[in-house]
Amino acid sequence: MKSLEQQLVQYAMYHRDNRNIKTHLVGVPLIMFAVIMMTYVPLFDFSGLTVTVAMLLIAMAGGYYFILSPTIGLVMVLLLILGYLGAFSIYQNLSSDMTVNWAFYGLGAGLFVIGWIIQFVGHYFEGKKPAFVDDLIGLLIGPLFVLTEVLFKLGFLKNLEDKIIGQAGAYRN
Repeated sequence: MKSLEQQLVQYAMYHRDNRNIKTHLVGVPLIMFAVIMMTYVPLFDFSGLTVTVAMLLIAMAGGYYFILSPTIGLVMVLLLILGYLGAFSIYQNLSSDMTVNWAFYGLGAGLFVIGWIIQFVGHYFEGKKPAFVDDLIGLLIGPLFVLTEVLFKLGFLKNLEDKIIGQAGAYRN
């Protein structure tokens, strides 16, 4: 398995244009939130807790993130849980007697489409295809990339940022 640095370097090679990175700061969280919403599908109850597909996906992705980096993985899991709680709140507010809450899932689908449109605009600026086209793991690394870019901008993880820039190249524009 590739290390966090290796995964981020590979992903960064597709993301050196600052305009593309800025679109990812909006598009990736929208997509992640939309996926949580669209997978907020109750499976079963366990001791009064309704287990959803989204919970299972968060647990699996969180486990992978934690293996790559316990610290960054913990931050990612906390962000995913916040997203889940947001989706839960929206679900509760839009709930009705319908078996399927079409307004909720429609909102999730709409956010998903908007997020991807933003992503593709960014890749137009970049002049490169999205990383996941060559390696599907890019779909999981994208959120880590966005998180680390925010942490870099806040002055954290300077050593990791320097390694990524050294291997993937400097930011452009």
